[in-house]
Amino acid sequence: MSNTKLLSSLCYFSIFFAPLLLPAIIYFVTDEVEVRNHAKKSFISHIIPMSLLIAAFVLLSFSVLSFNTQSGAMLDGNVLFWGFAPLMFIVLYSLLFLVVLIWNVFQGIKVLK
Repeated sequence: MSNTKLLSSLCYFSIFFAPLLLPAIIYFVTDEVEVRNHAKKSFISHIIPMSLLIAAFVLLSFSVLSFNTQSGAMLDGNVLFWGFAPLMFIVLYSLLFLVVLIWNVFQGIKVLK
């Protein structure tokens, strides 16, 4: 097995131990085009759930802050929606992360073959 295949698959498998760090390091350290391509793909696939998590946290925190400043007035659908919003986000984020995890494992195995 060549070092190229091993480093490329390690970029994908790093979702288990160093999701953003290892692909970035391998991308900047290596000179081989194939390894850099796989490092870039794995870095992008690792950053998608992270950026979604940050965006949802910011959105939910601002919406909860604005909801609390409305002097406790109970608006029709807003109370129900913001009560279920964290649960909906957890379910959707879990599904997205599972898809990204499966994709990374599949790509890592595919590169090793």
